[in-house]
Amino acid sequence: MSRLADHIKAIQLGMAAELLEEAFEIFAEEDADLDRLSLLTVQLAGALEDVLRVATSRGRRLVAPEAR
Repeated sequence: MSRLADHIKAIQLGMAAELLEEAFEIFAEEDADLDRLSLLTVQLAGALEDVLRVATSRGRRLVAPEAR
């Protein structure tokens, strides 16, 4: 189960990295479409939520062995 969770987390982080690249491309456009920017905002918020979940989970795993 742990390997599956690690795999899912890796996918989430990879998707966040790809989305960030897309964001920089859109920001570089002088005439970026408002609908596209709105969608990007929603997607970035979702990716940030996933990354925060991954970081929190990894933080717990780092702290847990010391607490034993």
